[in-house]
Amino acid sequence: MARTVTLTATLTPEEGGFVARCLELDVTSEGDTVEEALAMLREAVELYLEDEPLPDHLGHPVVTSFDVTVAAA
Repeated sequence: MARTVTLTATLTPEEGGFVARCLELDVTSEGDTVEEALAMLREAVELYLEDEPLPDHLGHPVVTSFDVTVAAA
């Protein structure tokens, strides 16, 4: 039986597009736009899950930012 699972994606701007990464499954893809990167990631995760079982417990990661002090160059 099919079910919908909510996963977490991070998107990082790279030269010419975005890298999208599913944090729970460590699957990565890329695209020229945010929308394309997410669509490609969704497809990559679906293909990944055809061969790998979905983990029994999917804890959602906490994504945040933090500051560090960097010495002047």
